[in-house]
Amino acid sequence: MAKKTYWIFYILFLNTTIQIVNGGFQKLFHKGIRYERLSLLNFTEISTEYGYKSEEHTVITEDGYVLTLFRIPKGKNCHFTVQTTPVLIMHGLLLSSDSWIDSGPEAGLAYLISDDCYDLWAGNVRGNYYSRNHTRMNPEVDSEFWKFSLNEVGVYDLPAIIDYILEYTRSVKLNYIGYSQSGGSFIIMCSERSGYCGKVSVAILLHPAAKMTNVKSQAFRIITKACEILEPNIQNALEYEALPRGGYIQKMMHDICQNDFIADTICRSILTMLDSYNPGSISVSTIRALTGHFPAGTSFRVMAWFSQVLNKEEFQNFDYGPVMNMKIYGRKQPTTYNCNATTAPVVIIHGENDNIVSKKDVEWLKGQLPNVLEVVYVKNPLWNHFDVPYSQHTREMLYPKIGEYLFKYSGHGAE
Repeated sequence: MAKKTYWIFYILFLNTTIQIVNGGFQKLFHKGIRYERLSLLNFTEISTEYGYKSEEHTVITEDGYVLTLFRIPKGKNCHFTVQTTPVLIMHGLLLSSDSWIDSGPEAGLAYLISDDCYDLWAGNVRGNYYSRNHTRMNPEVDSEFWKFSLNEVGVYDLPAIIDYILEYTRSVKLNYIGYSQSGGSFIIMCSERSGYCGKVSVAILLHPAAKMTNVKSQAFRIITKACEILEPNIQNALEYEALPRGGYIQKMMHDICQNDFIADTICRSILTMLDSYNPGSISVSTIRALTGHFPAGTSFRVMAWFSQVLNKEEFQNFDYGPVMNMKIYGRKQPTTYNCNATTAPVVIIHGENDNIVSKKDVEWLKGQLPNVLEVVYVKNPLWNHFDVPYSQHTREMLYPKIGEYLFKYSGHGAE
């Protein structure tokens, strides 16, 4: 109990310190900040800047969450007929659909895929700034809005998004690309929602987060553990929102990272501390842009769930403790997801320098899934977790294998 109290006071102190530092920084430097223009824009505005026509769509889940979905129906550099099988790409923890375009048209996966003549859809899960709405609840007031973990993303968000895309495009199946937590949520969907795996021609999982007992990043462990400790004590709705866009941490990082020198030193060092070192992979302009969109917000319960899976040998649901587990699951331990239900063909792409999703955990996942076509390790030995959405080398390091399987499993290819 004493240790838990220590953590609570430590986090409260840290939060107060961040507010004071941010406030002082704003007063001293705010007037002189020259913001990266793209960091201030949304998905449709950014894509328009680069000459890509995009659309905004609204999806409502079975439990009432209002999600925003973006579409690039045809890339600027696509000069042929668009493939009939749409592509859905889903972001990672604390990110949004903006992460697929922040590195620009030469490297952003949304641009590369749409330029290859695919109907590209970029989703947003509940709780980030694009999907912070509900048909009945107000996220500013109702703490119940924030009481979700990754389970609800897999059970409600992904099925709703997939159904919407298939109905809108009149397609039978789509191709799925899931990064980090969206790899895990895809497996949850297949385990908990019968029939939805059959709506996916191929699932390309980029650094998928499922069992994570071998995480090397101490910063990730500390942040998620703090959230796990604080989560049961939170009552206020706004306090239940973790690391939102517009919060103290995001605003402070956005401000200080607009200076090129600071972006290339301090801000790059923060990314390295969270993940690992890959010099020059993420450009300074991308760092300046991404800090306007990251962190994008989620619930404390999602962050707490990530802390829990760091110490579990199986991929399982949220652990409420023995008493609540009995009420919710009918057993003292959380239910375990059935990875064997992921019957869709799966391709896993991973980087060996990833300190958040380890190679050992990826190899474990490979052994749990019944239909893994290939596990590909990026040729660059320093390729890490944040390189997936943000590296300027995505076209040569990551996209060839993605493009290979999208082509194979699109309208003209094998189903």
